[in-house]
Amino acid sequence: MTDVVVGVDLGGTKTAAATVGPDGALGPVRTVPTPGPAGPDAVLDAVAGLVREVLAAVPVRAGHVARLRGLGVGTAGVIDVGRGVVVSATDTLPGWPGTDVAGGLRRRLADLAVPDATGDPAALPVFVENDVDAHAAGEVWLGAAAGARSALLVAVGTGIGGAVVLDGRPLRGAHHVAGELGHAPVPGAELMRCTCGREGHVEAIGAGPAIHRRYLALGGDAASPDTRDVVARAVAGDELAASVVRDAAQAVGRAVAAVVTVLDPEVVVVGGGMAGAGDLWWSALEDTLRAEVVDVLADVPLRPAALGNAAAVVGAARGAWNLVEDVTTVGGTR
Repeated sequence: MTDVVVGVDLGGTKTAAATVGPDGALGPVRTVPTPGPAGPDAVLDAVAGLVREVLAAVPVRAGHVARLRGLGVGTAGVIDVGRGVVVSATDTLPGWPGTDVAGGLRRRLADLAVPDATGDPAALPVFVENDVDAHAAGEVWLGAAAGARSALLVAVGTGIGGAVVLDGRPLRGAHHVAGELGHAPVPGAELMRCTCGREGHVEAIGAGPAIHRRYLALGGDAASPDTRDVVARAVAGDELAASVVRDAAQAVGRAVAAVVTVLDPEVVVVGGGMAGAGDLWWSALEDTLRAEVVDVLADVPLRPAALGNAAAVVGAARGAWNLVEDVTTVGGTR
């Protein structure tokens, strides 16, 4: 049989999945829209369907189809990694808090799973963590932070997430929220409503949708359709757009500076859609970070994420491989 591990990046708008080898070799990435408004069951159905597509695309060898040896999922929300359950989440995925992601996917995919040492396919190893933690795990394994013993990863896109890696492992925290940079309060975001329901958080001013909302609210061209357009206007010389983009990047820079000051990581890695917004955004972020920290921290390496959209898929699969190896060892089959 061809036994594989699949990594999944479950986002608010789309879900991506691919096979990932024990060495990080990535198979073709397939994506589907995430049916968030339809509720948790619909989301889990979509993930399971995507995993089935990925397995079906694995080349048949000696007449045998691929079986699922393990599954890793990086998902939006605060995750109890030990149980694979969503502790809390924003309204990006309605009804997501309390969802048993691991159990739900295990049941949906039991027929494709490699049986455990007792012959039970329902014992499929399913590893679930926050999507930014998965992103960080991928970058530390094979990406921009490879070889670092400590790293801070910041993802700036539809939302803002963060993850801290110490000695190769994501820091989870007593309440599963370690690294949640997006909900740090920052100057400049006062009275701006965050997706968590509170005001003043960096996500309320620094995330992609927040940039577009603020541009329109300050009198920008009502024909502007999205954040990508605001960034393009900023690059083209629109002073209001440039100011909004700089303000957003500076807010993120202040939040990153605070975490760097507390944790002193070897490297800071920045990913997500806004990391590709160009020099205006990146320079404002970097200049603010270096101006806000004490001198001894001012030269902390700041690097763009290297694995692109595949980072969370790779990182989630790494967690699954670790779980598979533990389960296999315990089962006595190695």
